[in-house]
Amino acid sequence: MIFNQISDMINMGLVVLDEDLKVHFWNRWMALHSGIDSEEIVGQSLFDFFPNLNEPKFLRNCRAVFTFGNFAFFSQKLHRYLFPFRPAYSDKARFDYMQQSCTMGPIRDEDKSVRYIFLSVNDVTEVVNYEEQLIEMNQKDALTGIYNRRFFGQKLQEEFVRSRRHNRPLSLIMIDIDHFKQVNDNHGHQVGDEALKAFSARVKDRIRKTDILARYGGEEFACLLPETSGSSALRLAEVLRRIVAEENWVCRDVSLRMTISIGIAEGHPEIADGEALLKKADDALYEAKAGRNRAILYD
Repeated sequence: MIFNQISDMINMGLVVLDEDLKVHFWNRWMALHSGIDSEEIVGQSLFDFFPNLNEPKFLRNCRAVFTFGNFAFFSQKLHRYLFPFRPAYSDKARFDYMQQSCTMGPIRDEDKSVRYIFLSVNDVTEVVNYEEQLIEMNQKDALTGIYNRRFFGQKLQEEFVRSRRHNRPLSLIMIDIDHFKQVNDNHGHQVGDEALKAFSARVKDRIRKTDILARYGGEEFACLLPETSGSSALRLAEVLRRIVAEENWVCRDVSLRMTISIGIAEGHPEIADGEALLKKADDALYEAKAGRNRAILYD
């Protein structure tokens, strides 16, 4: 009786299973989040209600706990969840299902043999949500939502090393919005901010998921293109240049015309590292900006 009262008061799930993996105990927390009352599930196979658990790894862990009396852990980072419950705070969570950290362990009788196993379920959704927000804040530009300069620098070095190790092409483009200061001066920073967000979204829509787009500073952007030759990067740059020039950008009811200058560099064998590749693309950008609305491939 005391056990039942305590188990129904704790803010975590508690399930007890027998050797046939039938439910022997199902606490109030599990009933609340599953929508399955204790009277309905006790005495029934766990898999009748949660067929997703009837898989080899879960079964191996159950057998190991019964056989050896050890503990098994189901980390959220590996499994995300065992029980497909909806998040308790769906307005704050970015997950379809509650993120769970679970522990399985033995329940012994008087002769120390394992008669039952318990499964505890902890809701870690808010913690994981917060952790992922921190990671995102560390990687993303607050205004545009694309990657920031620091994260881009890390990925640049990683991709450069990968391209050299596997002898694969890698290109980098640098983009500058021409005369963007005039947008801020003539229409205000709120319009300018909206223009930067719209521009970032448009470029992101035109590149691959494997490409890495970042806001490098003010109105300057960088895009890393793995598995891409310089000539292919130049073709992409020309597409982006035409799209931007032909678009009627409407930001906060203000109609804008914008053009961009683009510098492109390919990671040829003589380029020593990611920083050197970036310098080549920046040199090409400097040349492109001399005439504006141009894309230049570093020769």
